[in-house]
Amino acid sequence: MKSRKSIHKLLNWEYWPASMFYIPNIPYALYHAVKAKNLVFYTAVNPSIENSGIGTESKYKTMQLLPKQYLPTTIFHKADSDINSTLTDVKKATICFPLIAKPDIGFRGLLVQKIACEDELKSYLEKYPIDILIQEFLTEENECGIFYHRFPGENKGKITSITLKKFLHVIGDGEKTLEQLILSCKRAKNYYPLIQKKLPFPFDTVIAKDKRIKLSDIGNHSKGTQFINGNHLVSCKLEEMLNCLNKQVDGWFYGRLDVKYNSFKDLENGNFKILELNGILAEPTHIYDANHTNYLKALKEIRIHWKQLYKIARINHDKNQVPYSSTIGLLKDVNELKKYTKNIARLSKD
Repeated sequence: MKSRKSIHKLLNWEYWPASMFYIPNIPYALYHAVKAKNLVFYTAVNPSIENSGIGTESKYKTMQLLPKQYLPTTIFHKADSDINSTLTDVKKATICFPLIAKPDIGFRGLLVQKIACEDELKSYLEKYPIDILIQEFLTEENECGIFYHRFPGENKGKITSITLKKFLHVIGDGEKTLEQLILSCKRAKNYYPLIQKKLPFPFDTVIAKDKRIKLSDIGNHSKGTQFINGNHLVSCKLEEMLNCLNKQVDGWFYGRLDVKYNSFKDLENGNFKILELNGILAEPTHIYDANHTNYLKALKEIRIHWKQLYKIARINHDKNQVPYSSTIGLLKDVNELKKYTKNIARLSKD
């Protein structure tokens, strides 16, 4: 099964590693660095986010920039905090189980887990001695990623990407067991090892006809969630709502909001919750909808977004005197991030 899974990922570009989407675009990035006369010009894009959101920033601090009504109830657990005190804080905040726990610094779903009870949360915090966010589990029906940018000095911005998220699931036929349904599902069987860890029912349970079984609650591609191009949903009303939100967040000009909502009408009316605000490291994730694009078009879409990023950085630096970060300082931060990422990757395998 493992070899078949590897072949499937090799033949389907949406599963290729991130390097395959960035290495081919390095010459384009260097071209803009030469024009800006600075290798780290992009650090001037989002002045209120550390390094403009290149992955070294605290998710918790970044989320505090947003209006409170859009945020899930969250407890910040520092690596050296007393675990029992944190558990008490969770109770005081009336965060019920199940809940979500995830690293304060991290990406691509690494160590993001749905926690069922207090003992499980305690074990999670003991196992991962890093800064952790503990959030209420949002029950809104849908999730999407909205990529938005606004040029400094302009009143209106633009939505450049909407990614709808289809969570990994199987549908019963009244005959097959859960395991048989998973193995007969082209997408689900690729995530068999992940699914085994968090099953809603025993593998040998026969699933009733037409019953939908959700196999993952985490909206990350690495957890099996399918990304679907939703750009046809971009509307004047949605952009107006994003413009209003953006103006309440000082120093944020470029990035992606990952949000939970019940209906598209709710989304347009601002009735949603924000899971994360991602800065310049964010991708227009609709590019991973292999049914609507191809690898070369995906690379081009990244370049299109980087062009807007360059323009914003230059306006902020040249007109608004936003300084670029120190190249040496940024390299140190990135090196620390690499060490940290290796550490949590190791912890996830222990």
